[in-house]
Amino acid sequence: MATVYLVRHGKAAAAFDEDHDPPLDRIGSRQALVMADLLGPKGPMPLITSPMRRTRETATALENVWGSPARVEPRVSEVPSPTEDLKARREWLTGFMEGTWSDPSAADLAGWRRDLIAAIEEIEEDTVVSSHFVAINTIVGHLTGEDRVTHFRPDNCSVTVIRRTADGWTLVERGREVETEVL
Repeated sequence: MATVYLVRHGKAAAAFDEDHDPPLDRIGSRQALVMADLLGPKGPMPLITSPMRRTRETATALENVWGSPARVEPRVSEVPSPTEDLKARREWLTGFMEGTWSDPSAADLAGWRRDLIAAIEEIEEDTVVSSHFVAINTIVGHLTGEDRVTHFRPDNCSVTVIRRTADGWTLVERGREVETEVL
C-alpha cells in the first residue's frame, strides 16, 4: 500500500493571466510552512514536484524539514494552455474548467491527462506530490469516475489524500476547499 498526499501549491504572486510561472507570494510562503508543519511529522518520504516555480517553492518547505530534495516531475505540472498569450490563456482556462473530459474540446489534453495519471499510478511508497488545482481535480476525478474537469476546489496548500490498496487507488480525503465569499 502507498499513500499519496497531493498538495496544491501555495498562493501565487500572480494570476494565470498575469505571469506564465509566478513564484509564491508572502501568503503562499506562509501556507507552505503550515503545510510542512502538518505533513512534516509523517516523513521523511519521497517528495515530487511539478517544475513550475510555485510548486517547487511549496515543496521547499518540506525539503527543509526533511533535509532531502524533491524530484521534479513534469507529468504532474499545470494543465498546458494552447496559447502563450496571457489574456487568451485565462479565457481558455475558464472555459476548459467549466467543461468535461468527454467534451470534444478536451481531446487535445488526453495525453496530458494520461501522463499525469500514469505518474501517480507509478508511485509505490508514501509520497508527497506538489501540484496544481486542475491536476489534482484530474487525479481525483479519475479515481471517482467524475467527468467534470472541476468537481472540487482545492485551496492553496490543501492536502488531498489518495491510497493504493490491493484493489487499486482510492480517494481517502479531499483537501480543504477554497471558501468563497457570499456578498
